Amino acid sequence: MSRITVLGGTGYAGGNIAREARSRGHDVTSFSRRAPDAPVDGITYRTGSVLDLGAVEGVVVGADVVVVALAPHQELETSFAQAVLDIVDLAGKQDARVGVVGGSGTLLDSPDGPRVYETPDFPTQYAPGSRAHEQLLEGLRATEASLDWFELTPALEFGGYAPGEATGTFRLGDDVVVRNDQGRSQISGADYAQAFVDEIENPAHSRARFTVSY
Repeated sequence: MSRITVLGGTGYAGGNIAREARSRGHDVTSFSRRAPDAPVDGITYRTGSVLDLGAVEGVVVGADVVVVALAPHQELETSFAQAVLDIVDLAGKQDARVGVVGGSGTLLDSPDGPRVYETPDFPTQYAPGSRAHEQLLEGLRATEASLDWFELTPALEFGGYAPGEATGTFRLGDDVVVRNDQGRSQISGADYAQAFVDEIENPAHSRARFTVSY
């Protein structure tokens, strides 16, 4: 059993990860701005701002793994990358492994590029968020070699608008979008969480970004 702290644990990705980790018997603490509408039995919920490093430290101390399931919105709209890197530094000082929920727009559309958010059809309103995730990934790759982190970037179709079902069957990739025979890149919240907690339990991607899709 691992002690896992999920920052953003009541959001879509974070909530699925917290639920999956708890179902496997891990000790899970969720930290988010608001309490959940439907708390999961066995998960400890704490509320606060991730910009308050003192409050974050209170839930990070003693954790084996710190999951960062945050998005560049609201209080993090203009400070996302640096705020997360500050949290990553704090977790590293506690010798915790860090798992990050990536932004799908940062994936390469093909092996030779460009990134998805640089393609003509990518919605312009989402490009700033993708650039923030790209800055974060660059920052993670520049951290000290002693920091153990991984980033799992979901498929392009991922979110509460398309929750999907738990299938237990999916494919992993690296920096390039993984598409099915119909050209779609999809993953349900439950299957994304399974892949994420699989990595926690059986580390295979140290200091690396990878992706998951059907």
